[in-house]
Amino acid sequence: MDRSKREQVAAALEELKIELPSWGFANTGTRFGKFVQAGAATTIEEKLADAGEVNRLTGCCPRVAVHVAWDFPGGAASASRVAEEARRLGISIGSINPTLFEEQSYKFGSLGNPDPEIRRMALDHIRESVACMRAVGSRELVLWFADGSNYPGTAHIRDRKRWFEESLSQVGDELSESERMLVEYKPFEPAFYHTDIADWGMAYLMAQKAGSNARVLVDTGHHYQGQNIEQIVAWLLSEGMLGGFHFNDRRYADDDLTVGSIDPYQLFRIFYEIHLERWETGRLTPISYMVDQSHNLKGKIEAMIQTVTTVQEIYAKAALLDFAALRDFQKDCRLIDAEECLKEAFRLDVREDLESWRAQRGLPANPLRAFREGDYLRRIESERAGRNRATGGYV
Repeated sequence: MDRSKREQVAAALEELKIELPSWGFANTGTRFGKFVQAGAATTIEEKLADAGEVNRLTGCCPRVAVHVAWDFPGGAASASRVAEEARRLGISIGSINPTLFEEQSYKFGSLGNPDPEIRRMALDHIRESVACMRAVGSRELVLWFADGSNYPGTAHIRDRKRWFEESLSQVGDELSESERMLVEYKPFEPAFYHTDIADWGMAYLMAQKAGSNARVLVDTGHHYQGQNIEQIVAWLLSEGMLGGFHFNDRRYADDDLTVGSIDPYQLFRIFYEIHLERWETGRLTPISYMVDQSHNLKGKIEAMIQTVTTVQEIYAKAALLDFAALRDFQKDCRLIDAEECLKEAFRLDVREDLESWRAQRGLPANPLRAFREGDYLRRIESERAGRNRATGGYV
């Protein structure tokens, strides 16, 4: 690859920051049960240590997303202590995720619950999450709701929509100009008849109701089969409403598989839309890139490294696309030339350029190999195995 393209790769890698999920380092499973790994994190301190190790090896994961009920059991007071531990490890706390789906009170919904007391409880938890956000110096509140119904006629859909609008508007009014609310959507699971915020259009409307600092978050697994996610991304970019991503991959639904394990070309097409907007407008939309995966069978840290390096590789490929040529092909309706132009960038091998970028920053050329050759996994398995056996993996 010539020098100018190598510089393009380096520039793309410099700007790409990927937020890791604290829950991605803990034991996870399916609704049938959890699968325990000896080295899985059992405390927020261990989650942060594992995230710090991934950042040390990859150089692009400086922040960790947290779930309030799981990671800040003492509320804002414990949040400050956790943030200090993160700083000690060379990372920081990123997005704050209220936990609005585990309490027995939320059996029939949180902000969409027919009981006003439960709606108030959910809103109070979101406000507590905002206090945690401020205590740790974060600026992003990520909202995902399991609210919905399983059977026709069992929920008043328009009432629930109104309750969501009222609550999110209150939260939006209380955020400062520098703080953002990202509204996530999901078509089904755990609700199977209707979900209160089921698609990008509903999330868009809710974000509009919530105020000028609310945006939409796109989880790549939260779509129906065959849905054109890159078109959704393009539309949200056009409207100035794309706020962030939860990266994962899927074969059927919300499988939460490692990025690129099923369809790496889809992620490339998503990044193409983002790079194209910047090429055309000269500005980079502020987008938060986050991982949201469930590593039930793969090793936690290895799977996270695998995902991060895959995102880096595909992001760099999309940055190398010949946008001027592609736009000419599109204008002239030269279909084959346009498609081949896109595929040519996807077929590029940028691994040597990634290694060069890492070498310049004192990072290992191959982060996954470096992790396997180190003793971090052996040490944490020795330290944590007893606790994981004793607790059955629950944190």
